[in-house]
Amino acid sequence: MTKILVVDDHAVVRSGIREFLAAKEGLEVVGEAATGAEALSIVRNQFLNVVLLDVSLPDVDGLELLKRIKFERPDVAVLMFSMYPEDDFAVHAIDAGASGYLNKAGPPGEILTAINAAANGSRYVSPALAERLLTGAVSPVKRSPHEKLSRREMEVLLHLSNGISLTKIGELLHLSVKTIGTYRGRILEKLNVRSNAELTRYVLLHKLG
Repeated sequence: MTKILVVDDHAVVRSGIREFLAAKEGLEVVGEAATGAEALSIVRNQFLNVVLLDVSLPDVDGLELLKRIKFERPDVAVLMFSMYPEDDFAVHAIDAGASGYLNKAGPPGEILTAINAAANGSRYVSPALAERLLTGAVSPVKRSPHEKLSRREMEVLLHLSNGISLTKIGELLHLSVKTIGTYRGRILEKLNVRSNAELTRYVLLHKLG
């Protein structure tokens, strides 16, 4: 049984997806969330196979939530779901770790195809987008500076942005203060900022915290 979480801030959309999938054998919607915070809580506390995630949420950017979900549960497949054109967001989403991208205006059967592909460890893009990717018609993604950070560097960044000292971060991560200082230096360089205050502004601007 493929267990699915639907994340969308519109109750009508969530209800429609649940009703559509309820009649499909082997699929079960085990949770719904209207915000990123709700989604992360469910991801952390419930067994899931696939998250169907809207790009636009009231409290966090969908792509950033995708990264947090993959950080928390790398085993869970995430399908992005949006009204935005594929060319604008699909490549960004897949580059950030999504298992696929679905346009809300697409045919209902496409959701089933994408969910089954994601649950089996594959990626899904529409045939039209696949053709454009192969022919080079879609421009390559320009990565944000924080996407260059390693998993550990991202942890240190979030702690720093919350005003936690190097010593305390070292205790939390079981690392020496010198090592944390080295991570901080790398983060400053990769994000092209000069202070903890600028790091905090960066985190707030990109809704990383």
